[in-house]
Amino acid sequence: MLLELSNIFKWVNSGGNRIFLLKDINLKIEEGEFISIMGPSGSGKSTLLHVIGMLDNFNEGEYHFLHENVNRLKEKQRTRLYKQYIGFVFQAYHLIDELTVYENIETPLLYQDVKSSERKAMVADMLDRFNIVGKKDLFPAQLSGGQQQIVGIARALISKPKLILADEPTGNLNSKQGEEIMQLFKQLNEEGVTVIQVTHSEKNAEYGSRIINLMDGKIEF
Repeated sequence: MLLELSNIFKWVNSGGNRIFLLKDINLKIEEGEFISIMGPSGSGKSTLLHVIGMLDNFNEGEYHFLHENVNRLKEKQRTRLYKQYIGFVFQAYHLIDELTVYENIETPLLYQDVKSSERKAMVADMLDRFNIVGKKDLFPAQLSGGQQQIVGIARALISKPKLILADEPTGNLNSKQGEEIMQLFKQLNEEGVTVIQVTHSEKNAEYGSRIINLMDGKIEF
């Protein structure tokens, strides 16, 4: 079992009322699955992804990740856990504008005390794998959307995560670029990486081995 969410609730208080973002979420995910989370805007998809990725806290319930009880961990331990095991791919790429492609891909390794020579080898490997060696000295603004997203994926993968969390990863891409990105996720999944994606696209959702539908913060069955 990679992760398990039990009776997760998340809410915000507004004018004395609780507004629920997630309601009684129960979810088990095995290693090697490819999960698609679907639902209308405001249904809690990104919130759920952020809770799984430990970027967001929740108010009630339990979350186990690789047998660690996440809600009992201190902030520092949680950060170490997600940096070691989770890679994020966002719709807006989140690349650092002032850094080159090479430096953007290298960033996660700087937090992990990887030796310089090893970092070079790992970045070279990623540049090679995604056919972007020729782009390594360019800045994000000099790349197309599809290329930026590929750099984002390379960066997410460099620390060899067990889990990739992708939030609308093809949202800003044209259909050909989007298809390339989805094929890439499929290939990574076949290599054993667990993938959880949030998507509006039926076509993208079908890449998943399982589709989870959210409505008003609840999983619909």
